[in-house]
Amino acid sequence: MKTFRIIGRNFRDAFKGVFRNFSLSFASISCITITLIVVAISIILSDNVNNFTELVEKDVTVVAFIDNSLKDDKIDEIKDKISVIDNVDTYEFKSKSDITKDMRDSSDVFDSIMKNWNDEENPIQNTFQIKVVNIEKINDVAKELKNIDGITLVKYGEGMVEQLVSVFDVVHKISIGAVIALVLVTAFLISNTIKITINSRQREIGIMRLIGASNLNIRIPFIIEGLLLGLLGSIIPIIITIYGYSSVYKHFDGYLFSQFIKLIPPTPFVYITSLILVGIGILVGMFGSWRAVRKHLKI
Repeated sequence: MKTFRIIGRNFRDAFKGVFRNFSLSFASISCITITLIVVAISIILSDNVNNFTELVEKDVTVVAFIDNSLKDDKIDEIKDKISVIDNVDTYEFKSKSDITKDMRDSSDVFDSIMKNWNDEENPIQNTFQIKVVNIEKINDVAKELKNIDGITLVKYGEGMVEQLVSVFDVVHKISIGAVIALVLVTAFLISNTIKITINSRQREIGIMRLIGASNLNIRIPFIIEGLLLGLLGSIIPIIITIYGYSSVYKHFDGYLFSQFIKLIPPTPFVYITSLILVGIGILVGMFGSWRAVRKHLKI
């Protein structure tokens, strides 16, 4: 029971500290709120960029066009050579008749043009469609494919794929850097706020020391005060994250700009992000308070 009374008293003192210096507390809460909103945007952007990159890696296919005059045994030889290339994940042979059928099924225009073609008139080439393990090394795979006899052409959207992955990587790194910088700045501002609070309560702290309060008992309310500031500062960012992202997802039907860029579904993404925001808010608030107490509380 004594432990619970001590914990209750520490929380009571922390609440009093928040409202006793409300203007300073409001400044800290506002700073945390603004920071966490930007952090939420950075997390959402970073995670969606990772999602885009994964989708690109799954969807990008290297297409190796084969000379139509080749017999089945020669095609089998090409298949064996493809299977031993480093970084090749999966590969599939697509005959020109299969490709023609897929094209006819996908468009009435193609169907009208191709429906009367026979095997001799069909100009489409047989292909191998290849998926790679590491998209950053896709060009190496393409070079090896070009050196295989019987392959006349290799295409995978060269240039564009590498640039797209590079842009996504830069955005991801910038987002992480922004989150770290904002968290450090906020911790510093909270530290200064708690420092001012401590300076304004030096007399009270002196009395606590005279009646036998330990250093830990004096420090804990300030650290809990930082926790409460972080918790209060995370409320608005959480609301914006949950309702804002869900609204954006619904408005764009789960895609951004095109069907190629698919957004992460809101559930459970927004709730996980909200928990991260609460955690960052609390940790930043407690760290800022701990830093202020450690450096500036003269006890």
